[in-house]
Amino acid sequence: MRSSKFVSILPPVIVGIAGLAIWEGAVNVFDIKEFLLPKPSSIWARLFDEWGELRHATWETGKIAISGLLIGIFLGVLLALITNRFKVLSDGLTPLAIAVNATPIVALAPIFNAWFGITGTFSNQAVVIAVVFFPVFINTAKGLTEVHPNEIELMQSYASGEWTILREVRIPNALPFFANSLRLAAPLSVIAAIVAEYFGGPQDRIGNVITSSAGFAKYDVAWAAIAMASGLGLLLFGSALVAERLSMPWRISGDLEK
Repeated sequence: MRSSKFVSILPPVIVGIAGLAIWEGAVNVFDIKEFLLPKPSSIWARLFDEWGELRHATWETGKIAISGLLIGIFLGVLLALITNRFKVLSDGLTPLAIAVNATPIVALAPIFNAWFGITGTFSNQAVVIAVVFFPVFINTAKGLTEVHPNEIELMQSYASGEWTILREVRIPNALPFFANSLRLAAPLSVIAAIVAEYFGGPQDRIGNVITSSAGFAKYDVAWAAIAMASGLGLLLFGSALVAERLSMPWRISGDLEK
């Protein structure tokens, strides 16, 4: 099992290292100017030089992303449970949520700034909540409703009530759907937080570091900030995988056996 996990990790690591090597070589061979495309080695050096500022900015953005992620998950799961209980709400809200989910939610950032203020953090957090809420709600609601009728009939034959059916059948069936939405929403929360920061909010955030550095042609700093943002996104994605492993160990084991 350990060897299979190592083999699955090896290809992306090799491709990533090769990509960085090609990037470094192309900048040197074609004499690409640093202000157009910095070398990975220059970005790495700048990452250490600006570590204090970048770490603080990433921490502040991370707090917005994580808090928005948790609130969005809570609201998405809560509404999925409510709509599962009341069919009229499900028929009315689910198609609407699917339609809204198809729109670029981050484009609402300027509107949220007007509603909640451009200098505070809640407008940025609201963007993250909206981006996370819809995939979590849609997927969880789908998992709660797409249960085989035979399972429901079997539970009803034992005189099980709606609460028992929800606990024993619907929620376990919805867990894989929820896990899929969580893997999608976790990195999206970072993207949403950074894009929202482009439109306003406190200045000590990773999105502001990227825009201000690019504005002053400090592209190595901008790329270093992007690298920190990528690391934050990977951290949240990894956390989602860990949560999936802890809540559904049988699913992970089945995937590894395949």
